[in-house]
Amino acid sequence: MDSPAQRACGIAAGRLNLADYAANFSDAHPALNRSQALIEAERCYYCYDAPCTTACPTSIDVPAFIARIAQDNVRGAAREILTANPLGGMCSRVCPTEQLCEQACVRNTQEDKPVEIGALQRYATDAFMASGGAPLFQRAAATGRKVAVVGAGPAGLTCAHQLALQGHEVVLFDARPKLGGLNEYGLASYKTPGDFAQKEIDWLLSVGGITPRNNQRLGQDFTLDSLLAEHDAVFLGLGLAGVNALGTAEPQAEGLRNAV
Repeated sequence: MDSPAQRACGIAAGRLNLADYAANFSDAHPALNRSQALIEAERCYYCYDAPCTTACPTSIDVPAFIARIAQDNVRGAAREILTANPLGGMCSRVCPTEQLCEQACVRNTQEDKPVEIGALQRYATDAFMASGGAPLFQRAAATGRKVAVVGAGPAGLTCAHQLALQGHEVVLFDARPKLGGLNEYGLASYKTPGDFAQKEIDWLLSVGGITPRNNQRLGQDFTLDSLLAEHDAVFLGLGLAGVNALGTAEPQAEGLRNAV
């Protein structure tokens, strides 16, 4: 509601209808459809020692997954992506591909237009997660070892998934009511519409062997010593949720919130 001061001065907040809000905060970059993905995949040269793979921080074999899309093997493409990066669906939405794999694409030399690697990665991971097919990965035999992972952001989730695949039991602690860390609480909604962060977490947890414990804060609800006493190993993935301070002497203004 407008404040009394605003009403007294004749100032009215400009409000949109619900349809406009839905349009303004919808997907910033709509996904490729099947025809678009097949055409785009055919633009790839499938380079040996591909520079796009070298530029990928998670070392996804880019030509391999794009070749599978070109063959209309979406499940195979998703497996190639998620083997290297279990959060490959989210990364396809928010990773600065224009500065990494796509910048390194050899198509830039002749056409000044790289293969749309990020969009193709999203096409493959979205299609797999929507398919409801058999699991991509199976856990190894139980090792009898138990690991505590503190922090359920991208680092903690990835660590938990890899440990679970190796047959370890994982207890995943997070201070927030939802898992996801930066993916859930730090990304703009127009980059991750449809509650995608939680859908990806549901898929990741479906491998089994991971027990989430939400609303558990290190140093308040448990200590590092207690974790070490009850687990064979501890992984701390406490995140990058801090923000830069303005560095000014003025008091913090009311009504402001951090970007993260």
